[in-house]
Amino acid sequence: MLKTRIILIVACAIVIWLIFLLPKVAVENESQLATESGAAEKPAENQAMPHASASEDILKSIKELRAKYVSNSPNQKNTIFADSLADLYFGAGQFDSAAWFAEEAASFFNTQESFIKAGNAYYEAYTFAMEAEKRDKLAEKAREFLGKVLEKDPKNHEVKAKIAMTYLSSASPMQGIMMLREILAEDPKNETALFYMGMLSVQSGQYDKAIERLEELVVVNPNHVQGQLLLGVSYMNKGDKAKAKAQFEKVKKLDSDPSVQATADSYLKDLK
Repeated sequence: MLKTRIILIVACAIVIWLIFLLPKVAVENESQLATESGAAEKPAENQAMPHASASEDILKSIKELRAKYVSNSPNQKNTIFADSLADLYFGAGQFDSAAWFAEEAASFFNTQESFIKAGNAYYEAYTFAMEAEKRDKLAEKAREFLGKVLEKDPKNHEVKAKIAMTYLSSASPMQGIMMLREILAEDPKNETALFYMGMLSVQSGQYDKAIERLEELVVVNPNHVQGQLLLGVSYMNKGDKAKAKAQFEKVKKLDSDPSVQATADSYLKDLK
């Protein structure tokens, strides 16, 4: 049971959400995925509204804006509708829908900000995709838009780290690892890269390396809850129960969120 939970936690780039059980849901808006040719398919006008968990106000706003978007011809005004829909869908946790509309807006605005919005939405959708084919398409789209940002701003390490993570589930995982190493070579205290490298070390069973990376991370940012939790997992797998227990107790003090508390308590129970 413990081994299964650890695998779930560190198996891929969605580790953060798996650990904390955030109230986000992967939506399967298949009609909005890229087609095999790489082009995006426009959502159907009468498409049912998914995500009953979203607030009624958000769903109402989405419905109204979608109607305006569908009834207008492509122009700047309609692009603004698409941009607003991207924000609403993102807020509702419907990342594939958010990505489609963000891409529509980005194709008109052609700015770094619009590329970041589209790339981040595709990245979020990628992290929730369960089917390999869909995940690969979303990862490719995320790289397309985040890559545009990186071309203009090569020092944007947060964007580079996200691109790196999309490679880890591809046929070229080492490309992603090399990108993370490049980030740390330029910025040894980069929290995102340290966390991801620590996570990957846990995944591959290299717990000494994981501890090294994660101990560096929590020195840089003692309040990095995910890092503190994963460090506890690393200690536990090395057989250092005392340090592991101390880590999980620290996590409980750092974040009072019920899901975080439950996760820490679950590990503490295993240490008894």
